[in-house]
Amino acid sequence: MMERLVVIMCEKKELSFSIFMLYSLADKWKMSPAKVYKILNSTGILDNYIIKCYDVLHTQGKEYLVEDITDYVREKGVNV
Repeated sequence: MMERLVVIMCEKKELSFSIFMLYSLADKWKMSPAKVYKILNSTGILDNYIIKCYDVLHTQGKEYLVEDITDYVREKGVNV
């Protein structure tokens, strides 16, 4: 039971962080969070970077993360 609780808590932290990043990027890119989600999801950045690297990323500052993810999205060929 305790092991399952730890897994659920980690998922909630990753989800909260992902939502925080979606809204931070939406503010910077001047677009809706739904559109940002579509971009991050279609490029694989949401699953393969933001969620997968949560342990490292959540220790960084918001401005750094927004710039880092913006650069990564552009490398994937998306103009934001």
